[in-house]
Amino acid sequence: MVRTRKVALAIVVPVLLLAGLQVVPYGHDHTNPPDGALAAFDSPATKALAERACFDCHSNRTKWPWYASIAPISWRIQNHVDEGREKLNFTAFNAGSEDMTEAAGEAGETVTKGEMPPADYLLAHPEARLSAAEKQALVAGLDRTFAAFAEGGEGRRGEVAQSHGERGQRREHREHDERGERGERGGDRD
Repeated sequence: MVRTRKVALAIVVPVLLLAGLQVVPYGHDHTNPPDGALAAFDSPATKALAERACFDCHSNRTKWPWYASIAPISWRIQNHVDEGREKLNFTAFNAGSEDMTEAAGEAGETVTKGEMPPADYLLAHPEARLSAAEKQALVAGLDRTFAAFAEGGEGRRGEVAQSHGERGQRREHREHDERGERGERGGDRD
């Protein structure tokens, strides 16, 4: 009798606890926000690979699986999606956000290091697994797509900074030359 009671408690208590967790509202709202500015992918192939491996967490087009409504799993999934969208959102790309552009510039490196997609995501989403060739293509495509935001300034941001620097140098040279010419002319007058 005592053993039966212990077994019943061992089953009933976790079930009641799990049922109680379901009343916590976090992780149950699976309404995707509307798209904003779509990242300007370098090619349809890069976009397709990103959609397959990245969009569930890094876009406003999340496909919510059935288990995303069961706490505490729903909390982890909601947290992944919230963080992913905040760091880098392919469907609401904000080039004015320093954090987002930094993440964009590092996107290829993050995939290369195996940090993205996360291992726990790949366990539940085998379609997001990329072959070595697909991974290499995604990395190259992300690098080209976000070259403007990559560290080292190879893209537009670096070109803009370089052009401003060159303009400043040219202006300084022009002013220096003009002062020199004025000085020479002034010396001719004497």
